[in-house]
Amino acid sequence: MAEQVKSDMDEVRNLSLDKSILLIDDLHTHFFTSDGVIKAVDGVTLSLKKGFVLGIVGESGCGKTVLALSVMRLIPDPPGRIVKGRIIFDGADLLALDEDEMRRIRGGQISMIFQDPMSSLNPVFTIGAQVSEVILLHDRDVSGPRPALAKAVDVLKIVGIPSPEKRIKDYPHQLSGGMRQRVMIAMALACRPKLMIADEPTTALDVTTQAQILTLMNDLKDKIGTSIILVTHDLGIVAETCQEVAVMYTGKIVEFSNVDKIFNNPLHPYTNGLMKALPVIDNRSESSRLYTIPGTVPPFTDLPSGCTFHDRCEESMDICAHEFPPVCYPEPDHMVRCWRFKT
Repeated sequence: MAEQVKSDMDEVRNLSLDKSILLIDDLHTHFFTSDGVIKAVDGVTLSLKKGFVLGIVGESGCGKTVLALSVMRLIPDPPGRIVKGRIIFDGADLLALDEDEMRRIRGGQISMIFQDPMSSLNPVFTIGAQVSEVILLHDRDVSGPRPALAKAVDVLKIVGIPSPEKRIKDYPHQLSGGMRQRVMIAMALACRPKLMIADEPTTALDVTTQAQILTLMNDLKDKIGTSIILVTHDLGIVAETCQEVAVMYTGKIVEFSNVDKIFNNPLHPYTNGLMKALPVIDNRSESSRLYTIPGTVPPFTDLPSGCTFHDRCEESMDICAHEFPPVCYPEPDHMVRCWRFKT
């Protein structure tokens, strides 16, 4: 069995290296706490094709944000540390780079939109100062503060900020939530990165603003060819925005495929539960209730043995409580880790 798992994972790596901008290979990110070792990312192997949008979905507490921060090498040490694996970006292993080399990549070749723009933007600096700082640090064609500020105005205009010449003098608290999120996107795209990571970019925004932000990200992706990792728990956003989907649970990828296969034929019981929990607009029956997955995500300090989803799974078998399932491909380009598909 161990040899079969190794063979499956080798196949994933070999296929990914040829056509991907990013390959995450057997990544382990642990947090060493007084309560024990928290394996927030536990053996993730994942790839992102050039020009694609990859959605990483799952309930809160499944390790999605830690995976994104691991790619950026922004894990706080202590207590966290990447203990094993490779992160191959554009042919280079990010984990083998020193901090100076990694700092040049962050913001320039890889950028990140953080979950809360109000806490991510510095409240004591103007919008123009913060956007132009990114440009000065990473754009070699810009030689001074004035050209950087002029380019900041252009970038703010691209992301739909009205009157950017005036807005560059504003502070974050003077902007609405949607405007602050557009500023974060402007900072992320200012130097035309090859990869952008968006961590819940529409959190706390109204539906209309959410739609505008998602449309903006897609338009900019098409214009400059940026690949995107979208971290979210909203399957509606995934259906609208992504080409491929990775379903994450307790630090592991339990299912991976393109959007059509994930939505039309979810294989893992956890993915199926997420799909069943989506509200159906045309279901007006008073007796119908919104489906919920039994139980909650277990704490990382007290994970169940075997498949970590087995105690919430309606299709659990005896083996599920003792061994974590290997990688399976029930159909081409559709990976799942579930004993029901292991022949």
